[in-house]
Amino acid sequence: MQPALFLALVALTASDPAERIAERCQAVLDGMLEADAFPGGSAALILPDGTELTFVAGYADKDAKTPMKPDDRLLSGSIGKTYVAASALKLVSEEKLDLDAKVSTYFEGERAEWFAQVPNAKEITVRQLLRHETGIPRYVYARAFWDDLLGDPDRSWKPGEQVEYVFDQPPLHAAGEGWAYSDTNYIVLGVLIEELTGKAFNDYARETLLEPLGLRDTVPSDSRSVPGVVQGYSSLFANLGVPDKSLDDDGRFALNPQFEWCGGGYANTPLDLARWARLLYSGKAFEGDYLDEMLDAVPADPRLLGQGVLYGLGVMIHPTSEGPLRGHDGVMTGYLSTMGYFPERELALAFQINADDRHPLGRPMVDVLVELARIAHEELTAGGPEDD
Repeated sequence: MQPALFLALVALTASDPAERIAERCQAVLDGMLEADAFPGGSAALILPDGTELTFVAGYADKDAKTPMKPDDRLLSGSIGKTYVAASALKLVSEEKLDLDAKVSTYFEGERAEWFAQVPNAKEITVRQLLRHETGIPRYVYARAFWDDLLGDPDRSWKPGEQVEYVFDQPPLHAAGEGWAYSDTNYIVLGVLIEELTGKAFNDYARETLLEPLGLRDTVPSDSRSVPGVVQGYSSLFANLGVPDKSLDDDGRFALNPQFEWCGGGYANTPLDLARWARLLYSGKAFEGDYLDEMLDAVPADPRLLGQGVLYGLGVMIHPTSEGPLRGHDGVMTGYLSTMGYFPERELALAFQINADDRHPLGRPMVDVLVELARIAHEELTAGGPEDD
């Protein structure tokens, strides 16, 4: 071996922080796999200098023993709300939408009649939709919805049809006088964005966010066949009759994920999620000063999101040992995801597994991001774990 080559290899293995970070983060995933925490897991980390690292463990399909790969896609559930929030804020920056306007002022004709049946319809503002302060119940809690979804897996849901399952329900609280996470809020936002842009939401998000930012591994989960998505394993929704495998033998979803639409509605790789988190939560997703509005947050229900967590406009703000974490979580039948950005560390991360029950992990998904961020910070600042 040539001396120069030998020295280069020594430098890479002994002195390169990125190499050490990669080794230690991979060990974290391997340890969780050994503890049988998930069938397959995939994570990504972007360092302050833009270096991108990916880690995988386990199986994309445990029956076929197909290894998980960094470019495998997983459904990311409610993380899709972040594209909806960004789209709304982009319209605000273009002075086409007012966050504090009543939502009812934007609808006419049949849409006005449709929205008038929503609980608290007369009082709801755009900001309240984005922050889950409307009091509108979650349509996914309606048994009739699941009966319809499972009874006709090929059904293609029209924008706003999901909201009809809460038309006859009382509000959870008065508009602006409480907090209750509800996918229904973001379905209404999707209808509103389509009303203002004249475009299907997925087309608008692709043209204004995904394509300009080069997020090529983020695709809408808008049919029973979504390219590149690995098998998912479901136990959380068993009491509703959801199959334990997300994909059938033909590689099609057992139920059509298209129903999620603006309540979620995307499949991603962790690296694309980390890229998105870095751009969105550092204020660089699009032109305009939107970050202050996005981070204008209210206390969330600690029973749902954890102690001290705030919810802004499409962002969960967690207090952590590595500083505040701006991000979002997502669950879909067979999949769990989390992504976020630590502004004080300038670190962006994402973690996804192909199972929908986090309990085998022994901790919230977001705690995995905190551990990986701690590892990265230790290696970048001290060249190794902090001394006692």
